[in-house]
Amino acid sequence: MKWDFPVEWLIWPFIWQRKVESVSKTLSGIKSIDDFSLEDKKVFIRVDFNVPMENGRILDETRINAALPTIKYAVEKGAKIVLASHWGRPKSPEDFTQMTLEPVAKRISEILKLEVLFIEEPRSDAPKALLAGLKPSQIIFLENLRFCAGEEENSREFAQKIADYTEIYINDAFGASHRAHASIVALPQLVPQHGLGFLMKKEIAMLDQVRWERQHPFLAILGGAKVSDKIDIIEMLLEQVDTLIVGGAMAYTFLASQNISIGKSRVEVDKIRFAASLMERAQARGKKILLPMDHIVVKNIKQPEEATLTFTPSIQEDFLGVDIGPQSIDLFSKAILNARTIFWNGPMGIFETPQYSQGTFALAQALAENSKATTIVGGGDSAAAAMASGYGDKMTHISTGGGASLEYLQGKKMPGIEALRPAKKSEPV
Repeated sequence: MKWDFPVEWLIWPFIWQRKVESVSKTLSGIKSIDDFSLEDKKVFIRVDFNVPMENGRILDETRINAALPTIKYAVEKGAKIVLASHWGRPKSPEDFTQMTLEPVAKRISEILKLEVLFIEEPRSDAPKALLAGLKPSQIIFLENLRFCAGEEENSREFAQKIADYTEIYINDAFGASHRAHASIVALPQLVPQHGLGFLMKKEIAMLDQVRWERQHPFLAILGGAKVSDKIDIIEMLLEQVDTLIVGGAMAYTFLASQNISIGKSRVEVDKIRFAASLMERAQARGKKILLPMDHIVVKNIKQPEEATLTFTPSIQEDFLGVDIGPQSIDLFSKAILNARTIFWNGPMGIFETPQYSQGTFALAQALAENSKATTIVGGGDSAAAAMASGYGDKMTHISTGGGASLEYLQGKKMPGIEALRPAKKSEPV
């Protein structure tokens, strides 16, 4: 069978071999998809296709593209494939109508040039029946797993439904592997032959460059809305970084901790003391924390045409900050260009609005221009911002997992990884 895609997708394991060797401790004893003979085997691949969609239209295919090396490898090796993912957090009856993965299934069919058999009820016997006569030109794609009772509860009963027709289980859903859900934990525990996909291996290899193999100067850039969401990662990074840039709405809590007026900008009052303590500890340890020196501000966030610039860190009483200004861009960009390892998580402003995007996109450009640095983008809004900036392809790695990447960097055990480890043998009595 001939495929119209870059040969790198098939030789990915060899390209990344040295990187993966460096994380042998993390993945000790865990097999990879290329450790199995896949021909004619029923292979269940858990992917993360939780992609942004609007009215059935896929807005960003980053996570789809990231999973292609594993899927195409399995197809090339003659596997009988079942793909499965979650999408969103369906709760109401309306969600079960709107949160379908059918548009993604259609896109996969277009990319692979294969017939995709879409199964609306993953708990049914349809996958098992179809696998018996599945042709090389076909793959099976299950509907949103979160439509199924038991998925989020890590139900072994639900997992057993899938295990009954699965010979090899492959987890390539890094962005979901910090969740103990049935398709992530219970299922591989029921399928003896289980392992990682290429994306999972790549994610771990790249994030371990931040955890274990970072070169100095090490710079971390944190943005986004809340300090409270990132206390653990801030504490971890303070021990490791040379410089920490704080932007986005987070910065206003830090500025408030330094008695700087922030106007109507978002602030977490209960985290002001933490921010002040962090600034003091950083100074005592010779670490730099860089905060915005100027801002783009508005009176009404829905009126971007009225945005103005402050020339100091202070924000007037009736205004709120929506982006960093040119002085801040210059300061942060210089720190970026001097760094050798950079971890970026969180935008500098409301980048989805063009008038509020200049700070975030300018930093993405600085990251792209620093050819000597390893640049790791930590998923979520950061990944979306990097791609929207036009510089996404210049980053060393853009993680597909926002929360997952942060938890992994903090050293937390990932249920999706732990479930793939060999079962420990009982000690003799």
